[in-house]
Amino acid sequence: MNWQEIKKLKSFKEAVLTLPTSKSLTQRALICASLAEGISVIKNPLISEDTLLLKEALEKVGVKIETEKGSWKVEGVKGKPLLSKEKVYLGNNGTGARFFLALSVLGKGDYVEIFGKKRLHERPMGSLIEALRKLLAKVECLEKEGYLPVRVKESELISQKISLPGRVSSQFFSALLQIAPYLPQGLEIEIEGELLSKSYIDLTLEVMEKFGVKVEKREKGYRVCSSFFRATSYEIEADASSASYFLALPLVLGKGKVVITNYNGFSPQGDTKFLDFIKEIGAKVELKKPLGVEVSFEGRPKGGVFDLGDTPDLFPTMCILGAVAEGRTILRGAPHLRYKETDRIKAMAEGLKSLGVKVEELEDGLIIEGQDSFRPATIFTYEDHRIAMSFAILGLKIGEVKIENPECVKKSFPEFWDYLERIYEQNSVNRF
Repeated sequence: MNWQEIKKLKSFKEAVLTLPTSKSLTQRALICASLAEGISVIKNPLISEDTLLLKEALEKVGVKIETEKGSWKVEGVKGKPLLSKEKVYLGNNGTGARFFLALSVLGKGDYVEIFGKKRLHERPMGSLIEALRKLLAKVECLEKEGYLPVRVKESELISQKISLPGRVSSQFFSALLQIAPYLPQGLEIEIEGELLSKSYIDLTLEVMEKFGVKVEKREKGYRVCSSFFRATSYEIEADASSASYFLALPLVLGKGKVVITNYNGFSPQGDTKFLDFIKEIGAKVELKKPLGVEVSFEGRPKGGVFDLGDTPDLFPTMCILGAVAEGRTILRGAPHLRYKETDRIKAMAEGLKSLGVKVEELEDGLIIEGQDSFRPATIFTYEDHRIAMSFAILGLKIGEVKIENPECVKKSFPEFWDYLERIYEQNSVNRF
């Protein structure tokens, strides 16, 4: 078993970083480009475990993807993926698996089988599978109903109104929206109850519009007319979720400044809301034009109450800020975190407790009692990249923190440990 030891960052003044691009945008652009007619260019795609798994999956259904320096050239399949009895592996890529499953039902030929790691087979797919079957898609669950692995056969799809609970994964909505233009009369999706993670659906709509398909927003849902994606050139921007770890540094350490040179503070990425969260607890935030952000802070952040229903990927970063904050921090609104790469609520609670932090677990979040001293500990990541990265940042304050299975960051941020090393270098302290 591998470990990464985090040493205390003894002196911190400033870090200036240019971050990798967005996993969310890369995967959405890949789907739209793959369904389009003609050749699209995806500039600055994120090269990570998840994006490469989706790229390889798409190539198995007839999409031609040529890798060039700093870009992917994607020749789409005109809305008709090729089903040629391939077994397609998607690791633990929940977003990619759900997007690819929906794309597959448009396929022509025989069948395709979709599978992944054990944890991916435990992540709920039932609402998406049920919705696809209502469109007359032939989706067969090979082991347990409502879960991967599945076999998808060629189908004669129909258009009809689909209803989905708003509290299921936003990835189900995004998956259906991305195939909607290729259904006979498009698709109408009705939202039942409160919609969680709306910002991720908005991100899908933004990418779809860049590829020529505009989605009509309705009071309780979405409407997509029959259409098609147009080949285009699409540039991926910096990942707001990954940026949150480093933007948290001055608040975790109680001093200093972080500059991210390629950050788009006006991005459709919902996780730019992190800037609002840290302003609320005392940080000074300055947006640069055309790109860039500077975050500075001195002192100790204040605890607060935060609703993460729309930004669940910020949960681990907000947990470590709650741990160092003065007073109590309450994080709520994200019950779907229990079905991520791991039960993220439980995993964060266990990690914080191992450091001596008082934590109360809620169905949809945590209550964290902040403190200014911690004990050394070993953090178990459960193969969850966001657990590893958030506790690594907190480890810079504590020292003698060991992160189990550090390679799991390859899922979204393969160079994370190199970036952490740069922070040591920029502040002239002992290094790993």
